[in-house]
Parts: sequence; C-alpha cells; structure tokens
Amino acid sequence: MAPLAQRELALVDLLDRLLGGGVVITGDLTLRIADVDLVRIDLNALISSVNAQVPSPWEESA
Repeated sequence: MAPLAQRELALVDLLDRLLGGGVVITGDLTLRIADVDLVRIDLNALISSVNAQVPSPWEESA
C-alpha cells in the first residue's frame, strides 16, 4: 500500500470517512490589541453522520 502522501483521495471520500467515524474540532481564537484580550472564542464541535443506529438528538421519538 502506498504512503498516504502519495495516494490520491477525493474530497468526497475523505469527508465520507471522517463523517462515518465522527470528527471532533476544538480551537481557541483570541483577538488581542496591546496585550489586552478583546474577544475570545472557544470552539468545541462534534461532527458525525446520523443513521438508524445513531439517531439525531433533535428528532422527536414517535
């Protein structure tokens, strides 16, 4: 099998693999002027596909 850097992978295939297993995105963004924090944004996100085994948390049960 070729190393990942040498393999071609379509963006759709990459997204399918990531959403199939789920992705956690975390990050911090701080807007600072003269060493004074003006705005701070913390990002915590879970991105995953929804199917019959993992139903949507916002779907009302029947």
